[in-house]
Amino acid sequence: MDLIVSTDVLAAFCERAAKFDFVTVDTEFLRETTYWPKLCLVQVATDDEAVLIDPLAPELDLTAFFHLLANPNLTKVFHAARQDIEIFVKLTGKVPVNIFDTQIAASVCGFGDSVSYDNLVRSITNVELDKSSRFTDWSARPLSEKQRLYAVADVTHLRDIYRELRKQVDATKRWDWVEDELGVLRSIDTYVVQPEQAWERLKMKINRPRDLAAMMKLAAWRERRAQDSDQPRSRVLKDDVLFELAMQRPLTPDAFERLRAVPRGFGRSSAAAEIMALLKDVEALQKSDLPSMPERYRGPSPKGAVGDLIRVLLKSVAEQHGVAARILATSDDIDALVLDDDADVPALKGWRRKLFGDKALDIKHGRIGLVATRKGVLEFAVKDSTPAE
Repeated sequence: MDLIVSTDVLAAFCERAAKFDFVTVDTEFLRETTYWPKLCLVQVATDDEAVLIDPLAPELDLTAFFHLLANPNLTKVFHAARQDIEIFVKLTGKVPVNIFDTQIAASVCGFGDSVSYDNLVRSITNVELDKSSRFTDWSARPLSEKQRLYAVADVTHLRDIYRELRKQVDATKRWDWVEDELGVLRSIDTYVVQPEQAWERLKMKINRPRDLAAMMKLAAWRERRAQDSDQPRSRVLKDDVLFELAMQRPLTPDAFERLRAVPRGFGRSSAAAEIMALLKDVEALQKSDLPSMPERYRGPSPKGAVGDLIRVLLKSVAEQHGVAARILATSDDIDALVLDDDADVPALKGWRRKLFGDKALDIKHGRIGLVATRKGVLEFAVKDSTPAE
């Protein structure tokens, strides 16, 4: 299969594609050594053709394809769309319009959480894909015939998966579930990382306000440096190094030499000079200007009996509705809602809350209980001990 390397050929294909109800889309990219993904190939299929687009071709202008992504009358079907869409947001500044993610639809149709594309192909079309080309160098040219066949298979079988999943979502009347999940993918905030918020993705426990202030500044500095130099965050500084710097806050080159996580000689680098400057700013902060620490929770442990009961409820609800338990709530979600009735977790939002979250809060506050029967676990109202329907 030939690559599209000409702007005229691409424009002609996009004109044909716009006449259909949907197109399937996938990408191949590299990201191991960069912050931003490097787009190497775009695969697109309509009902009657499939093409490979070469974004590395020097004479190719992708404008016609970007217009296709922005066409509100055409559904753009992806599988596990987040990284693909991130690429297009970086290139165009916009999220593709009218998107559908088969991984999301599959998750609400009983295929499990984060089901892979090849598993879906196997389940729905009975085809076994050859995935041996997945980790090849997609930036090298020419592409092998095996790479091309692999790439085009990622959008041709997706057509059949999309049609089947639409039928299943219709049959189960779960479009509101799908729409809730697609809302995250449709928001540009999902793909734009603000350096000032970079510290939120770090999982390290900090107990003192000044340490937290240092971590916030260090994480923002690393994020900007990674973006500006197009390097992975870990190549700028690893997470454990950020943590040690936030705790120890070295203010001289010699102080850097006493840190275990920092390479020898780092204290005299330009990066260390920038870090020392921002750490001096942290040391100069008045107590009133330091970030507030979250209040310590003094209620029941999320790993105790209440959490265990909610986990039993989760398994019961998941079995009853034919979905994977992890789709409804993660273990972290359950810990959070045990600690806080208003926790900012998916389990307490949208369709998940209707299905599971409200019942979980009822368990927490003793409004309902659980009873094991031959039919499975049933809920009952505590006031009269009558099993709930």
